[in-house]
Amino acid sequence: MKHALFASLSFIAIVTTAPAFAQESHEEHGEQQMDHSQMDHGSMIHGEMNSGTMDHSGMNHGAMQMGPAAEWKPAEGSGTARLPAAEGAMHGLHIGSGDWMVMVHGAVSAQYSDFSGPRGDDMFYSTSMLMVGGERQTDWGRIQLRSMLSLEPLMKARGYPNLFATGETADGEPLVDRQHPHDLFMELAARVDVDLSDNATIFLYGGPVGEPAIGPSAFMHRGSASNNPEPPITHHWFDSTHITYGVMTAGYSSRFFQLEGSAFRGAEPDEERWGIETPKLDSWAARATLTPSPNWALQVSHARIEQPEALHGNQDEARTTASIQYANGKGLSALAAFSAKNRIPGDTLTAWLGEVNWDIDKANSLFGRVENVNNDELIPDHDDPLHDQPFRVTKFQAGYARHFALGSALKLSLGGAVSAFAKPSALDPYYGKDPMGYTLFAKLSLGR
Repeated sequence: MKHALFASLSFIAIVTTAPAFAQESHEEHGEQQMDHSQMDHGSMIHGEMNSGTMDHSGMNHGAMQMGPAAEWKPAEGSGTARLPAAEGAMHGLHIGSGDWMVMVHGAVSAQYSDFSGPRGDDMFYSTSMLMVGGERQTDWGRIQLRSMLSLEPLMKARGYPNLFATGETADGEPLVDRQHPHDLFMELAARVDVDLSDNATIFLYGGPVGEPAIGPSAFMHRGSASNNPEPPITHHWFDSTHITYGVMTAGYSSRFFQLEGSAFRGAEPDEERWGIETPKLDSWAARATLTPSPNWALQVSHARIEQPEALHGNQDEARTTASIQYANGKGLSALAAFSAKNRIPGDTLTAWLGEVNWDIDKANSLFGRVENVNNDELIPDHDDPLHDQPFRVTKFQAGYARHFALGSALKLSLGGAVSAFAKPSALDPYYGKDPMGYTLFAKLSLGR
């Protein structure tokens, strides 16, 4: 834990020197102001980052374009997923470099989780993420280069406690009631948009590490989960493909509608988290997204995935998802989603997800999540009579975060979340009658 936390803090410290560099560069150019009138702030590198270097850290670029006569554009989430324009952008740094705009966002957290019951566990651990990307506007469209990395591979393969979460393996054994660490390389991809009109493009996205067109934006990239320290236990129903080795996506995008299709590698990342696995295109996905106003994003998607999980190596998966996202542009973001994954051959397992985050003001946030999932991986022992039996479990979670500005480029968030669970009584010998849990966290983010 100590080594992982130290390395994670060092990881984000690298980019904290950027504000000084940017300010110096800005002053050397005689305090020139950039012309932002032609820039698509709602879609800059995932829609994730605000212009910290130009003292725009408090501005919401997605909502900035939503005046009566303004031409708003949807924000971009992970991969090619869309978010409501009113959700704006994750805070970070924008640094002008010639014809390119370089975007940097990073976060590192120190966390303690404790879950009760026979399966419960407690642990100090650290999570981290660094995103560095570049964007260039051209006379014919736009070019984006994207990278996202994490030092979570410094954790042991078993990751950290997350009661009722399943999926993937550690040391050849199923991971149950644990969240696996992310890979070092979470994204290495590029996107090219070619303009068809002022409000319509065709695009191509892809790379050795990326995200195909399935599901809503991954949990760490959507406003409704921005302060939540715990991954959803429905992760493998909605966004387990957010790290995929080998992705190609093509699509049509306009202000109100996006239609796209992907070819990608179906197998999820293996236990070796430091390298890049061999890309292949053996699976496909299609997604349609409707953004009828700056406040709403609705998507429906379907994928046929070849042997996605090591625990079910002889089974493919047909996954269908639908979601509705809302943002009011004043700090409230919410998500409602449904997923059905049909193992081929096998049963169809469904999941529901409701998620909300309310930034009351710059210093205080409330958040919550309700999940309901039908899971057949909770009893991994092949000799147990309940092995491979599906059980429907519900998780209720609520939390609070307090934010502190550290200079012009960093934000410290302190908070916690508590969880309660509803489950069939048949699981009492494994989880106890009324399992509960909590997570405390301190999160340092680049940008305010």
